[in-house]
Amino acid sequence: MVVASRNPVHSVMFLILTFFSAAGLFILMGAEFLALLLIMVYVGAVAVLFLFVVMMLDVDFAELKKGFLSYAPIGAIIAGILLIEMITLGAAYFSDGGRPLVVTDGTMSNLEAFGAVLYTKYAGAFEAAGFILLVAMIGAIVLTLREREGVRRQDANAQMARTRKDGVELVDIEPGQGLG
Repeated sequence: MVVASRNPVHSVMFLILTFFSAAGLFILMGAEFLALLLIMVYVGAVAVLFLFVVMMLDVDFAELKKGFLSYAPIGAIIAGILLIEMITLGAAYFSDGGRPLVVTDGTMSNLEAFGAVLYTKYAGAFEAAGFILLVAMIGAIVLTLREREGVRRQDANAQMARTRKDGVELVDIEPGQGLG
């Protein structure tokens, strides 16, 4: 429904539902921490940002309705594949007595096991991802912060150097006279 919905706001709401469903799958697998991160990061930040942007756009709904049925067979195939995956996962979950599919050896919690694997085996990849995000952030700042003609910029030194005499003007108005 994220793709098939005609209304973009409804599409984002279905995306939020999809994130909650994926978090439920993480809980079934015993990865409660990842489920919590998925809800906090994607639902709490990304999907709400999408919703805000979509609501601010001026969308032409007549244009969105054109050609909808031409994608229906592909959508039905993808929906069938997802249904098979959910049935398989549910069968594996209930055949194991309702226990999570991924279980640690009992010496540490799921969060400790996640941290141990992330910061030992995948430490290099974790640091590389952090470095790539840092470079992307600096690149975005450099690309958007350039001097443009006619654009006012904040001057913190000038603001802090202002005195009351520079910012306030006392005007004595005669009774019955207005500012004009």
